[in-house]
Amino acid sequence: MAGRDDAAPVRLLTESLLGSVPALTDLLVGAIYEQNPAYRRMSSVPREDLWQSCHDNITRIVQLITDPDQPEGGDERFDAARATGSRRAQQRMPLEDVIRSFRLGGRIVRTALIDQSRLRGDVDTDALLEMVGRVWDAVDAVSSQVELSYRSAERQLVRADEQRRAALWEGLLQGRAKDLAFAHEVARTIGLPVGGPYVVAVVDAHQDEDRSADLVARVRQRLAAARVESAWQMRADSLVGLIALGEGSTDAALTALREVLRVPAGASGVVSGLAEVDIAYWQATLARRTLPGGDVAVVELEQRLPEALLLSSPELAERLVQRWLGPVMKLPASERRPLLDTLETWVLSGGSVRRTAELAHCHRNTVLNRLHRITQLTGHEFDGGEFEIELALALRAARLLDAS
Repeated sequence: MAGRDDAAPVRLLTESLLGSVPALTDLLVGAIYEQNPAYRRMSSVPREDLWQSCHDNITRIVQLITDPDQPEGGDERFDAARATGSRRAQQRMPLEDVIRSFRLGGRIVRTALIDQSRLRGDVDTDALLEMVGRVWDAVDAVSSQVELSYRSAERQLVRADEQRRAALWEGLLQGRAKDLAFAHEVARTIGLPVGGPYVVAVVDAHQDEDRSADLVARVRQRLAAARVESAWQMRADSLVGLIALGEGSTDAALTALREVLRVPAGASGVVSGLAEVDIAYWQATLARRTLPGGDVAVVELEQRLPEALLLSSPELAERLVQRWLGPVMKLPASERRPLLDTLETWVLSGGSVRRTAELAHCHRNTVLNRLHRITQLTGHEFDGGEFEIELALALRAARLLDAS
């Protein structure tokens, strides 16, 4: 507008608006509380904070109306908008409500501009219309800066929240919830009670975030249908689930998991609260490790106690296998597997060759030949007499070693 005959009256008009900023700020704060209910419902934005923010942004908008030609990049007149966007994100004020307040501010500045021009009487209509257009250009420009700053701060907050949540989970799984204050902090963060009963699940999960998020959503939905709440956390190599049974049962929770999961998973026994989650996590991890390679199932620790005992003492498990089955384990897999399968079926059949043949779908002589071969290799007699419990454990350990 420089160079026009009415440039001086227009500049005097905007200068008078700058002198009215405190009064305009009072109007805007009142309008926000009346027309933007989020600021009344949420206590995160103190009134003095809101007033100062409105004051600073109105000042900057009037300056942009006066001289809109400076480039946006690095323009100090956007400092208030950027500060407001960042602060409101930290205060968890919804972005749409923040932007709505800027639109309200634009209306108040426009009305004040028109009222001031009428009082002065020396600003022509064309100049006034151009300035009204500049109001909305300025509001759009500052709103854009608010949104950019808000989104940036929001991303930082999300990262900080994720890091804090991950740190709390690590502390929980390491047993820090025995400290009641820590347990309450975890409970507030994940939205589950301090007291149990709880079951922990450890699930093989893909590192793809979208696929993992989809899996968690489906599991949580199915558990909720069984009246069971849960919280989940992705770790380096697994997905850990904290399942609050509440009014639901262990059977209902495990049934829900089995209906959704198509990957190997282990489940702990029931523990009484967050203070024992570290124990449950260890149990669930151990249960998961008892699954032979390639098996896809949700296994409970209670159903895999012998295998869990063997895994808890791998050196003794190895000695047990070597004592009973050492030479067999040295055979190629194509020879070893039929021998071990037959011997395992024979043990389950209580030493009955006939029953073993029925279950293995082979001839009785095949069973006898395989048992004789094992006897030749190991030096142990398998003649249908009473067999040692050690043999049953050795066979379980052999399966675990084969899977490792």
